[in-house]
Amino acid sequence: MKKILQIGTNGQVGWELLRTCAPLGDIVALDYPDVDLSNSAGLRELVRRVRPDIIINAAAYTNVDKAESEPELARAINATGPGVLAEEANKIGAVLVHYSTDYVFDGTKGSPYVETDTTNPLNVYGQTKLEGEQLIAASGCVNLVLRTSWVYSMRQGGFVTKVLQWAREQEVMRVVDDQISGPTSARLLAEVTGLILAKAGNDPYDWLSERSGVYHCAGDGACSRYEWAKAILDIDSHKEEQKVRSLERARSSEFPVPADRPMVSVLENGKLEHTFGFRLPPWQEGLRLVMEG
Repeated sequence: MKKILQIGTNGQVGWELLRTCAPLGDIVALDYPDVDLSNSAGLRELVRRVRPDIIINAAAYTNVDKAESEPELARAINATGPGVLAEEANKIGAVLVHYSTDYVFDGTKGSPYVETDTTNPLNVYGQTKLEGEQLIAASGCVNLVLRTSWVYSMRQGGFVTKVLQWAREQEVMRVVDDQISGPTSARLLAEVTGLILAKAGNDPYDWLSERSGVYHCAGDGACSRYEWAKAILDIDSHKEEQKVRSLERARSSEFPVPADRPMVSVLENGKLEHTFGFRLPPWQEGLRLVMEG
């Protein structure tokens, strides 16, 4: 039976991965403070002790605005730590699964991004996630890096739960309509990860060595945050609890924040589908599955 080391269990994706990957092998699952991505020596010792066949890194520094004032910590968690995991994976012949972000792009392309497009992050979070990708590639390990966007779940305080909360507190909601991407269900992202690892069979190292690299894996299609919020309110199974009477469009400039965001960061998922035969459903369908599930 394969041994899987999963780092990050309390986040949106990590929690879903625990359920999705349970049938695939013996899982050693850890979260902070039992594992600390900023502690390189501790990470090396952990991998050498567990000697997993697969390492799944579902942990990250994800507070985009706070990263602007904590660049060293963000870099240690998003770049240095994954680089260490990649080096250790390479030494023992393990596969590394890692998640990255649409924020490695600047949002100016004007059409969906493919994996080979030039990166140009606008903020510390995006820069450190890109550095993590680069360190993984440089290590020479067999890896599966899934870039995704606008991840949400019903379990934790992402955009969907925030919109539902706002709708119960405010009669007028203003949501930006100039940020556009593909909302991604944490559950579906975890399920695609599990399906790929299941397809890799009993020898994931050899099978994935021919398919190693970066793949885009996001909810299919695109919408603005305003359109996303509108869909959330429409699907809400407890509309009678909503106080909101008016959903209004706003510009990002009306809500100044420390970190710049890419305005249009839609990811093209064709490479994932061509290589593995899987593609996330349209974002509207993914949202309905999660909210009605």
